[in-house]
Amino acid sequence: FVSYQVEILDWKTKKQLCFLDKVEPNATIREIRLMFHKLYPRWYPARQSIKLDPKGKSLRDEEILQHLPVGTTATLYFKDLGPQIGWTTVFLIEYTGPLFIYFLFYFRMPFVYGLDERFTSSPHPVVNLACICHSFHYIKRLIETVFVHRFSHGTMPLRNIVKNCLYYWGFAAWLAYYINHPLYTPPSYGKKQINFAVIMFLLCEAGNFSIHVALSDLRRNGSKIRKIPYPTKNPFTWLFFFVSCPNYTYEVGTWISFTIMTQCVPVGLFTLLCFIQMTIWAKDKHCTYLREFKDYPSLRMPIIPFLL
Repeated sequence: FVSYQVEILDWKTKKQLCFLDKVEPNATIREIRLMFHKLYPRWYPARQSIKLDPKGKSLRDEEILQHLPVGTTATLYFKDLGPQIGWTTVFLIEYTGPLFIYFLFYFRMPFVYGLDERFTSSPHPVVNLACICHSFHYIKRLIETVFVHRFSHGTMPLRNIVKNCLYYWGFAAWLAYYINHPLYTPPSYGKKQINFAVIMFLLCEAGNFSIHVALSDLRRNGSKIRKIPYPTKNPFTWLFFFVSCPNYTYEVGTWISFTIMTQCVPVGLFTLLCFIQMTIWAKDKHCTYLREFKDYPSLRMPIIPFLL
């Protein structure tokens, strides 16, 4: 066979970092990353972005050298992505924080509301229910992180963890402060409003979990190949008939129900921000599906059936 020569340049300076000789034509980008790592141990594979063009997209691990638009002497570009952290660790940190932060306010620690007798009185029953639902949501997320999720990208930049934690932890504290405040007032329509919200909350949580399991099943054998998700026998997955990302639809539904349950303005603002962010993610994923699959179901919308 004809062996390849691979030249790897710095994406900014165009300075040659290494020259790999006699590389097999069927070598994958992952294998080239490992060769590069042997020469530069501090740049482990997860830190490396290998590109065909300095301003182009990173090549995927499974792409094969001889299938790329290069000659037998291939020029690739390297970009350092910085220190990385595994997605499982990221989610565990992000979701553990809100769980325990909420309890600081729920148990009305003296340094939060003060020692006044008013501030240690028994909360309204909906406050207890809100704590149970909030805790259930994040415990479910932690369980999914460990046992359900399969990540297409193994890591993310370490610097992003601070931003993500500020978002999740900060909002958890803000919501908890008002929901557990001694002057908190219960929902206007009382038990009817609360019961409706709890039913809606549980249905959305069950739907969200069902979608995550269905998506996980697409990669049960460890494959990173993207497939079109389809509804299964589970009725909660039937939302796939109408949207590309029903997990986001159910997630937004969960927070809408929590807003109705608590009738709390900060929860409503958090829900709105969640909806905006998840709509952006859903649109990106929807466009990727359309680009990669010519037979992608035409009826589907990104996040809201028939609308958005």
